[in-house]
Amino acid sequence: MPGSGGPVSTFSVWDYVVFAGLILFAAGIGLFQAIRGRKEASSDEFLLGGRQMTAVPVALSLTASFMSGITVIGTPAEAYMYGTPFWLFIFSYTIMSIISAELFVPLFYRLSITSTYEYLEMRYNKLIRVIGTSMYIAQTILYTGMVIYAPALALNQITGLNLWGVLVATGAVCIVYCTLGGLKAVIWTDVFQMIIMLSGFVAVIARGAVLQGGFEKIWNDSYHGGRLETFSFDPDPLRRHSFWTIVVGGSLMWASMYSINQSQVQRYISCKTMTHAKLSLYLNMVGLWVTVSLAMLSGLCMYSIYKDCDPFTNKDVGASDQLLPYLVMDILAEFQGLPGLFVAAAYSGTLSTVSSSINALVAVTVEDFMKPAWPWLTERQLSWINMGMSVFYGGVCIGMAGVASLMGNILQAALSIFGMISGPLLGLYMLGMFFRCVNSTGGLVGLISGLTITLWVGIGAQLYPPLPEKTLRLSLSVEGCIAPDMNETTTMTPFSTVLQTTIPQPRPALADNWYSLSYLYFCPVGIIVTMVTGLIVSAITGGCKQEKARPELFIGKSDLNCFGCRNSGSEVLDLIEKDPKNIQGLESPVFCDNEIALKEKNYKEKITKF
Repeated sequence: MPGSGGPVSTFSVWDYVVFAGLILFAAGIGLFQAIRGRKEASSDEFLLGGRQMTAVPVALSLTASFMSGITVIGTPAEAYMYGTPFWLFIFSYTIMSIISAELFVPLFYRLSITSTYEYLEMRYNKLIRVIGTSMYIAQTILYTGMVIYAPALALNQITGLNLWGVLVATGAVCIVYCTLGGLKAVIWTDVFQMIIMLSGFVAVIARGAVLQGGFEKIWNDSYHGGRLETFSFDPDPLRRHSFWTIVVGGSLMWASMYSINQSQVQRYISCKTMTHAKLSLYLNMVGLWVTVSLAMLSGLCMYSIYKDCDPFTNKDVGASDQLLPYLVMDILAEFQGLPGLFVAAAYSGTLSTVSSSINALVAVTVEDFMKPAWPWLTERQLSWINMGMSVFYGGVCIGMAGVASLMGNILQAALSIFGMISGPLLGLYMLGMFFRCVNSTGGLVGLISGLTITLWVGIGAQLYPPLPEKTLRLSLSVEGCIAPDMNETTTMTPFSTVLQTTIPQPRPALADNWYSLSYLYFCPVGIIVTMVTGLIVSAITGGCKQEKARPELFIGKSDLNCFGCRNSGSEVLDLIEKDPKNIQGLESPVFCDNEIALKEKNYKEKITKF
């Protein structure tokens, strides 16, 4: 009986059929895009889909990339164990979308870049670009390995799927359609995977509602269990989740993910116009609202079913990431094929994240390292390099997943590293975009200072986790569990684990204040330290007096025009043709349409000559 504890069913034949069929169909989409675009084998086509994508598929791809397997499995567990404060991220997604669409999209379109980190060389110097790219590559490889391993481990222990077979298969599928199809294959595959992920959530919610007698019962159980206490205006920065940590810290953290992270930027700059790029971010915002809402509802259904028999406390699962797979096998096993649909949903999240990471890693490697080093490479040679690098990074990510199996709680460190690394990087971009007085020395010192501080607090938080009064994990019960059969073999807890949990570990003085800072504030801390240090060092070293920065590298008032351009490229070029001196009275245009890339190139040449 669901909700009474004990072992659950494993995969049936039809579950395997549904799971394998959906994953192979997703790979087939990638192969179709490869065959369809075989005559357009340029590097631009491979990395940016020829800059001809439209808003809707790009928006779904952006949302799917956010929805890693960790998110699919972990977000419902968050609602089950901590309640619905996580739902407040809908405000963070809104603020993030506005920042990305209205500040960064015009900048990147104006500069017509492929790698986000090209801007760092334009604004600062080559060294800072190399450092920024290297930071991105390191964090992405680490995170992608965790994304492959974590859901594979959780699903292996619940469904019986072979762990290493699934790890290798996951990487192999991504390598195939990333290598052959490029970004266009990744985006259209993400569209299909997004549909599968949402279907998995809907199946869990619908079945949970039927078992519990409707949503009113689920809502009532959640209310009495304290799961609906969403709004907490406690200003304490040590509080894990409150209105302020999520809206302030969460907004900046997600802004760093969507504004400067190559995996996301590469998608929306592939749109054929800037209007499509902005629209894709706003549609993605709606997709994130829907996704987090379905995940929260799945968690509340889980609580309503297990409120009297917590599988975690009852030792039915070994980690919180296994709660949702356990629920699926508990309530959906009698409907053969539906557990397979859910597992496909979790792996669709993994595939979308891994494929976007591979494609982005290839882009930054080729654009930031290979092209500058070997400018004589032809388009055909670059196409082969792109495919070869896809295979290489796919193999590296699979290898990192293997390493993750030996690293215990490295998963939480890998997730936190986004805030630790992306925060200082976003601060560096904001310095360059808004402050003309900042020079390369200030930017470099600011970046190193911000990274040092965030790594300090982040690593400290992993070594000395916050105490329960700051994390506010809610109570759970096992009063309704059926007593286990004493004749069954029980799993013994290793003595070393008992020692770790019973013998209190000494905590340094910083453990209960600085190291207990909410993980959502890692990013704001990195931004503030980077910007303040960068401004001070730039002022000391003479500001921009010795460096003449191009005006199009900065954000101006006209950049804030929603869904518009200040001038079309054609209008600007016409004015310049009449009299080159007109360029002095013009703000740099935003070239909204990628079809006028040639005119943009001519425009830049005229600026240089003038």
